[in-house]
Amino acid sequence: MSTSPAGPPPPADGLLSAARRNLRELAHGLSHASHPPTPPLANAPERWQRLLPHALVLALAATFIPVTITVLTSQYGLPGALAGALGVAQAAPLLMLAHRPLQAWWIIFPADVVGALVLLARDPGQHDSWPWPPPVLIAYLFVLLALGLRETWRTAIAVWVMTAAAGVVLQIVASSDRDAGSALLLTILGAVVLVIGGVVRERGEATRRLAEQETISEEERARRTLLEERTRIARELHDVVAHHMSVITVQADSAPYRIAGLPEPAREEFASIAAAARESLGEMRRLLSVLRSDGSEGDRAPQPGLDRLQQLVEATVRAGLPVKFSLAAELGEVPQAVDLSAYRIVQEALANVVRHAPGARTQVSVRASRGHLNVLVVNGPAPERTSPLESAGTGHGLVGMRERVRLTGGSLDTGPLPDGGFRVAARMPLPPPDSPSAPPLSEDL
Repeated sequence: MSTSPAGPPPPADGLLSAARRNLRELAHGLSHASHPPTPPLANAPERWQRLLPHALVLALAATFIPVTITVLTSQYGLPGALAGALGVAQAAPLLMLAHRPLQAWWIIFPADVVGALVLLARDPGQHDSWPWPPPVLIAYLFVLLALGLRETWRTAIAVWVMTAAAGVVLQIVASSDRDAGSALLLTILGAVVLVIGGVVRERGEATRRLAEQETISEEERARRTLLEERTRIARELHDVVAHHMSVITVQADSAPYRIAGLPEPAREEFASIAAAARESLGEMRRLLSVLRSDGSEGDRAPQPGLDRLQQLVEATVRAGLPVKFSLAAELGEVPQAVDLSAYRIVQEALANVVRHAPGARTQVSVRASRGHLNVLVVNGPAPERTSPLESAGTGHGLVGMRERVRLTGGSLDTGPLPDGGFRVAARMPLPPPDSPSAPPLSEDL
């Protein structure tokens, strides 16, 4: 039984096309910088930090230009004009390292090769270093470091290969009495510098991506918290709105029997109102089923209100939290939405005190003033002998309070106190004394 081969060898044109594609990408990487011409630390908060890269490249250029010219004239015996031209071409582009290191390399690398060819025509001295004089070699290492910090690995490796190849070619064309040790030294040190720069660059990019991901996660967490609280509030308000719709339905159905002598158009109008109310109730039930599609069950007990605040405070006191409670005797007519929101705000505020400042003295005050229901919960600092049950909260509490107050058209003020305590103050509108209607609900939910 013969076995079939694993597969035909890849066609030659496929290998050639892949090689051409890689060469095009390599050429594009060498001719186009992978980053915008923005210096490092451009977004730093301090001005001196933003100016630091420019100061560094200015110091490099101011150091290497005169040093290179001096070495070329004194040690290699070049004329002053030629040494000045080579020194400026080899060191002045260091000013571009802060924002355009790849373009600086395209100037410095040919200038260094030309300088090596010029030195090749001179008689080698006893202490001459060829093809790269010491200042040229050190300045080139700074160029490679800048490339490693800003460019991709592909571009950095291509630059290193071209540098090593230039040293090999120069050694081939040089005479035997030339010691090209600086070419080997630059190849080795250049590889080390590029690796260090690349590792630092990748670490910085990883840190930046992690910070961006954490920011996105925080935003998603805040958005999810807001949606969860809105869904919870919508579930609770279902009973409030359903009660009013049920009353409308009953009144519209019974109107023809309670009011004698209604004309037929009025009877039809009441029937239409009752039908619309029933349809609205059905839509609300379907909406509530969508809100509970996660498998959560609704609360079977009646929704709490201000009449149950005393029980809530007593349960909190039994849990070890000293609470002083004040509830105005005459609050007037409180809409069900405001009644439920006030209870939930006090409940969440007390729960926060228990979690974050157990044992702190707390005051709860509910009273009506100038057409508004004012709910105030103030706690002092926690006793030193106790430690908080939670060092960091989920953020659900304050988000829920804010959404409930906004639902009723009121305002909420929360924040720490100078003594280390915390304050929660809610202000929700009440209907006028002569108006039986409740304040309109917000359309955001």
